[in-house]
Amino acid sequence: MDNLNNDILDLIRANPDKFILKDIARRLGVKGDDRRTLRKTMREMVEGGVLVKTDRKTYRIAGELPGVMVIRVVEIDDQGDMIGVPDNWKDDGPAPRMIVKEGNISKKSKGHASAQLGMNSRALCKIKPDENGYVAQVMKKLGRGGMRHLGILYQDGRGWKIQPVDKKSRNEFRPTKVPEGTEIDSLVEYRTSSSKRGGSYERRAEITKIIGPANDPKAASLISLRQHGIPVGFDDDVMAEAAKLKLPKIDKYREDIRHIPLLTIDPVDAKDFDDAIFARMDDDPKNKGGWIVWVAIADVAAFVQPDSALDKTARTKGNSVYLPDRVEPMLPEELSADLCSLRPHEDRACMAVRMRFRGDGSKLDHKFVRGMMRSHARLTYAQAQEGFDGNPGEVAETVIDTLNDIFAAYKALRKARNQRAPLAIELPERRVNINDDGKVTSITLRERFDAHKLVEEFMVQANVAAAQALADKGVTTIVRNHEPPAREKLQSLSDFLPAVGLKWNVGERVSTQRFNKLLAMASEKDLTETVGMAVLRSQTQAYYGPDPKGHFGLSLTHYAHFTSPIRRYADLVVHRALIRTFDLGHDGTTQEEFTRLKETSEHISNTERRAMAAERDAKDRYIAAYLENRVGAEFPARITGATKAGLFITLDETGADGFIPARILGADYFMFDEKTKSLINTQTGGTYRFGRKVSVRLKEATPVTGGLIFEMLSKPEKGPRPKHNPRGRNQKYGSSNRGRKKRR
Repeated sequence: MDNLNNDILDLIRANPDKFILKDIARRLGVKGDDRRTLRKTMREMVEGGVLVKTDRKTYRIAGELPGVMVIRVVEIDDQGDMIGVPDNWKDDGPAPRMIVKEGNISKKSKGHASAQLGMNSRALCKIKPDENGYVAQVMKKLGRGGMRHLGILYQDGRGWKIQPVDKKSRNEFRPTKVPEGTEIDSLVEYRTSSSKRGGSYERRAEITKIIGPANDPKAASLISLRQHGIPVGFDDDVMAEAAKLKLPKIDKYREDIRHIPLLTIDPVDAKDFDDAIFARMDDDPKNKGGWIVWVAIADVAAFVQPDSALDKTARTKGNSVYLPDRVEPMLPEELSADLCSLRPHEDRACMAVRMRFRGDGSKLDHKFVRGMMRSHARLTYAQAQEGFDGNPGEVAETVIDTLNDIFAAYKALRKARNQRAPLAIELPERRVNINDDGKVTSITLRERFDAHKLVEEFMVQANVAAAQALADKGVTTIVRNHEPPAREKLQSLSDFLPAVGLKWNVGERVSTQRFNKLLAMASEKDLTETVGMAVLRSQTQAYYGPDPKGHFGLSLTHYAHFTSPIRRYADLVVHRALIRTFDLGHDGTTQEEFTRLKETSEHISNTERRAMAAERDAKDRYIAAYLENRVGAEFPARITGATKAGLFITLDETGADGFIPARILGADYFMFDEKTKSLINTQTGGTYRFGRKVSVRLKEATPVTGGLIFEMLSKPEKGPRPKHNPRGRNQKYGSSNRGRKKRR
């Protein structure tokens, strides 16, 4: 049997995703009754998580990609790395993303984009795993092929034209054919190509799908979801599975904790309630002044069984996506808004952790239980804050004693939090308010209460407890990693800070305490937002993985996501690990799921990033629509970025992000100083620097892309005339507007 297993693995490893069962039998020379043994062995290897059977009924080693694949470049990131995905990806879930490199792959290789390859380029690549996933080494460049995009169909003097919805795309396309009956301003999916006419190439596009009207006020979210490849809705088999679900009963695995007066505290517009909290003084004389804190989380694992239709869809989606006018949920409403929503005065299945803290906020111990709970109240953050402040409204009054205990426990936990000193970046968060017709009515700052900080700290402690509990048992699961900043980014921060009268010594040990001290000094200079953004940009991106590397930003060695299984697949994986480890039921982590932890981690890290991009793009589109009627208006703003192409700015009033092309700053030469993140007039020394407050005029608003173009009204600050261009030559940007006017 062992020899057969090894022969199967050797064959599939050399030929991933190539052979179906009968091909494998032929290649291995298996005949007659031995085929039954082969089928059984293959089935056991799939069920055991050793092999993955694809939709095409071929096989590959679990967690591995083929050794050679055709890769398409889909992005060039801030570091200049080419990011690619497998071309024509047909497996479940989004295509894995990887850095594309030319030449030899080595630790010293920086992998910067070469002139040979660019956006939408295709190449035959050798696929090699590394610590962050995979690296694709280019073997041979291929033709670009036809990549699908989204655009708006309209007419100009020469006929039909397609305007891409991506603000980074500068080119429009002529469709080869427009289906009969297609209306102007339709949102279409298209594939690009080029055709030669005379001595020049004309950009052409083949329309592959008519999606619907683009001028619908709610189209901004639909465009963002489609643009980023986010699955929308649920298949019939998933809905049918959800419709059959029922609340589980109390049994030997599930404790009755309905007597504990847990309550939920959420935003006023929350659609689901997946966490509830409670606290009381510890009556143990050995822990005088200490506290007992309960955090109860919806027991999604009780309803979403491994490898079910619900589970496969949740894994594919990876997380819920929160857009200004809608939520694209990870789970159907039967779960997210009903069975798994901890609505007040209703029995709900939960996974809960009971934690004991000393009076100084340090933790004594924790215990996980599977329970049946009943929320005693649903409060908004504002209502909870009123209760904390001694002015409870009608709802808070009913649970005022619990609220007082919760707040007192938070004060104790806050002592330990201050000792831990997590990164204290406080940037304003703005909310886009939309009416039922899909139109933006206002853009407001989200209020930040102690109630927010309290709930956040309780959730952090529950997440820490989950990670510690599993680590103490030697169990591998998906954890949340946030590694310390890279030296290159710290050098960039150090180069910039002198421009605003601050400094950072790259040679000193990096810690959150140092960053917090810097942020405090920035606050004294009225530079909170400017320096806060600079510090944020110096940080590495958090990600999921099976190997714990700590969370730098929170100053924690153990951290996993446990508190939001309704909207994050990572949390569901952690719940299942707890169930299996602490014998809380038969629906814990399966062996196949365990073998796919690395693959799942990479996948949900990618789905998280695409969700963030879609949320940002949808918000940009709604804000552009909101400002469309204010073209020509003047606004106070702040410079939030600088490149040789121009300045990025953020409006004080709405938080809207826009761009000022360098070519409209003036008729003189401007150069980009990378150290100070500034544009400098090479004739006068006049400088536009990162973080400066300025006045701008809205020149163009394009809702379809979310793009905002501004003119600079503020004069540049005086500065010394540069002796040379540090990038090697001056860049000239004239005052004439050579850009083609986009349709609005």
